[in-house]
Amino acid sequence: MAACTLLSLPALALATGTPVAAPAEPAISAAGSLLQVFIGLVAVLLLIAGTAWVAKRLGVTQGGSTSLLRVVSSASVGTRERVVVVEVGESWLVVGVAPGSVNALMTLPKGDIQSATTPGLNASFAARLHQMIEKRRVK
Repeated sequence: MAACTLLSLPALALATGTPVAAPAEPAISAAGSLLQVFIGLVAVLLLIAGTAWVAKRLGVTQGGSTSLLRVVSSASVGTRERVVVVEVGESWLVVGVAPGSVNALMTLPKGDIQSATTPGLNASFAARLHQMIEKRRVK
């Protein structure tokens, strides 16, 4: 009988209209939670940037590359196919690269690289950007 009375006390308190004291919990602030997430995100981004900077300073990003192989040039000949000139020792290998296959096309003696300055893409982009900015100013 005493157990039934104790279990029915919350229902009796609600029926009489007296407020039941709830346990005191701190109110969670949405701004505080958002600030905490933002600070965590900034900390992770700074950690990634710092690790990349240290890796670059220590030369880790070179990936163990040796002076035995060096890509001299490459050109795309299709959507997923390329022709690559690779320097190996004192010769150049012309290689066709496609998904799943690499084929040697030709062997050439080591030559000099002609630096051809083609302002086509960069200059055309700059000119196009300038035109678009001028159009927006006119409107």
